Amino acid sequence: MSKIALVDDDRNILTSVSIALEAEGYQTSTYSDGVSALQGLEDNPPDMAIFDIKMPRMDGMELLRRLRQKSNLPVIFLTSKDDEIDELFGLKMGADDFIRKPFSQRLLIERVKTVLRRSSSREAPEAQDNEPSQVIERGKLVMDPDRHSCTWGGKPVVLTVTEFLILQSLALRPGIVKSRDALMDAAYDDQVYVDDRTIDSHIKRLRKKFKVVDDDFDAIDTLYGVGYRFKES
Repeated sequence: MSKIALVDDDRNILTSVSIALEAEGYQTSTYSDGVSALQGLEDNPPDMAIFDIKMPRMDGMELLRRLRQKSNLPVIFLTSKDDEIDELFGLKMGADDFIRKPFSQRLLIERVKTVLRRSSSREAPEAQDNEPSQVIERGKLVMDPDRHSCTWGGKPVVLTVTEFLILQSLALRPGIVKSRDALMDAAYDDQVYVDDRTIDSHIKRLRKKFKVVDDDFDAIDTLYGVGYRFKES
């Protein structure tokens, strides 16, 4: 049974969403502000979280920023704003999905299932425990999908589920250009719509994370108007 943390200063949303998720078989924990949520997420780690953006004491963006320093927990943002700047900023910080208010509970549940499915795909099924792990090695890059681990030159790089899937798609075929549509297919369920800028934001964040461990990182090429590719060793 997956555990989901809900963080929103609107008590009505906390109540209605938790009831809907529990009806689907999920366990829920609720927090009304970012400060209490940050401590709660550390004390009682969930399988994924849903954050409102605009909250007192600590907003959702700051909560995600602090969370990403220690965890790659899948996160969906709720936002009532029409401005796309928040969405792009959130994706750069490592959010896995966005849902705009007002939203249907059915839509939210489907998005939750999608993100959890992507997250759980990193774990090898029990029946395959004795099979060799399909580790990807490309120069300094080593990715282990079964363990959702990624290193560059032996140094760990913490990636979200979406970032991992995008990089995996590129690294599986070095030198081959992947269009944004192909990367969307690799990282997102068919029911989730994302545009070109979403993929671009994920690529920018991937580069930023790798540059933290290697300032000379340049393994991901941009072919303007075409897509991206992982350089051949």
